[in-house]
Amino acid sequence: MKYKDKDGKPWTQSDKKARVVPLTILLVVLCGISFYLGGIFCSWKDRFESVEVQDVAKSVSSPKESTASPLQIKSVSFPECSSDYQDYTPCTDPRRWKKYGTHRLTFMERHCPPIFERKECLVPPPDGYKPPIRWPKSRDQCWYRNVPYDWINKQKSNQNWLRKQGDKFFFPGGGTMFPRGVSAYVDLMQDLIPEMTDGTIRTAIDTGCGVASWGGDLLDRGILTVSLAPRDNHEAQVQFALERGIPAILGIISTQRLPFPSNSFDMAHCSRCLIPWTEFGGIYILEVHRILRPGGFWVLSGPPVNYENRWRGWNTTVEEQKSDYEKLQDLLSSMCFKLYSKKDDIAVWQKSSDNTCYDKLADPDAYPPKCDDSLEPDAAWYTPLRTCVVVPNLKLKKSALGSLPKWPDRLGVAPERVSDVHGASSSSDFKHDDSKWKVRMKHYKKLLPAIGTDKIRNVMDMNAAYGGFAAALIDYPLWVMNVVSSYSANTLAVVYDRGLIGAYHDWCEAFSTYPRTYDLLHLDGLFTAESHRCEMKYVLLEMDRILRPDGYAIIRESSYFVDGIATLAKGMRWSCRKEDTEYGVEKEKLLICQKKLWYSSDSNSR
Repeated sequence: MKYKDKDGKPWTQSDKKARVVPLTILLVVLCGISFYLGGIFCSWKDRFESVEVQDVAKSVSSPKESTASPLQIKSVSFPECSSDYQDYTPCTDPRRWKKYGTHRLTFMERHCPPIFERKECLVPPPDGYKPPIRWPKSRDQCWYRNVPYDWINKQKSNQNWLRKQGDKFFFPGGGTMFPRGVSAYVDLMQDLIPEMTDGTIRTAIDTGCGVASWGGDLLDRGILTVSLAPRDNHEAQVQFALERGIPAILGIISTQRLPFPSNSFDMAHCSRCLIPWTEFGGIYILEVHRILRPGGFWVLSGPPVNYENRWRGWNTTVEEQKSDYEKLQDLLSSMCFKLYSKKDDIAVWQKSSDNTCYDKLADPDAYPPKCDDSLEPDAAWYTPLRTCVVVPNLKLKKSALGSLPKWPDRLGVAPERVSDVHGASSSSDFKHDDSKWKVRMKHYKKLLPAIGTDKIRNVMDMNAAYGGFAAALIDYPLWVMNVVSSYSANTLAVVYDRGLIGAYHDWCEAFSTYPRTYDLLHLDGLFTAESHRCEMKYVLLEMDRILRPDGYAIIRESSYFVDGIATLAKGMRWSCRKEDTEYGVEKEKLLICQKKLWYSSDSNSR
């Protein structure tokens, strides 16, 4: 068929070309305009989506509801793991230690199994497992069958770490360096550090924590401690701590940074933790320096402190211990610590809050040197340790100990590091987040009355943002591990500035804890944020591993994911019910779940 013009004459080949050219130009122009307008829209879209906390009331009333059909997952029933996996810690698994080197104990660091070795089964409780003793009784006793380890009882009972009696372990509060009891030890420490008594010191870390008696005692003194220990021959130090209801996490200072931001802890403690502080260029004490806030305190008891009177019991000579102490003192001075106080077996150093102290590091012969600008101070997820000093940011004037408000006032004050969070416009974002969680918590309490009772002690917020969920729970007898994704905006420094605790983590991997260690898990949009990277099945199986039998999960998610999550949860033997959020909108729902207590099919407890 031939095309004709308006006069009825057929088009020639030149006519066709003449008409095609303008159409081509018009098409190019329209594409360019579309690209330009699309770029403007996307830039604004990215700008708003990067803000961590939105005005929820506005967002839920938006007419732009998702039209995608809810995610549908086929019914599944996960099998039981064998009974020898009852204390399975996937990323610190002793079965895999031989694959890694012994240099600086690197085999005790995180080494997660590859995808093809991941377990798709439910970790069983030990034979005879019982619901844990409730707080505060749990601080002093726990069921033997829940943590059935005899080695630590035999090796440490003479130091009053713990004592087995009948079907329970009892914790007298002793330790290698405090045979008279932890309370007397901490009393002496408070005499040396008055800031422990007036709310100045709120957060602490205990490296090589034993059974966490130091951290447990500090809870009554208003100080929240992260007790840190590896999975080692002391058998389940961290599991004992969490069974007692004391905050703890698996970890070791070896070749990688600890999963905490810089300038965060108010105090760090080592009681005969046997870390070789002056070896390897002082790399271990440099990591303590990084995570300790300016003005913070480092407390050391044990070798080489008080070597004049203690050296005979350390299988060494007085000359060797004197040399070790002098090396340690010189190293600490070089990185701007000063000896604050010292008495008997306890020595206390304070990190300088005056940045001019670090000017001496400009000397090319200074050791350790200053870290260069390529090393992000807060990068702490599989980040190698380096023998250099992380100098505190000069622009941070109110993050030093003494400049922060005292506890509990600091909980509600927007820290200056809010301005460093990508996408946060001002402290108003923080204030809005705080108010939002107060409203949400009232709703959660109606849906889960166990919140605030002795049924819930150990809590984890799996994507914590500013820690608003934890702040809303502050009046209850519980503690919260605030987890911030290593792939999200860095809000964990803000969490610590508020006087709360937490850790970086990637939920595509297992968390650094034992099975059955948390009473309540909370997540807010975690699958919406991470489902493109982390398979939902494995995240939920990890939640099942770390949740105690009869424990709860509050899952706040997009309606797109809720039904799929409920299907997988049923396959894990959880009971879940769907509830409206406090705003009653369709695009976001709540799942209130409880994990069932069950025993292995080959258990005598069935």
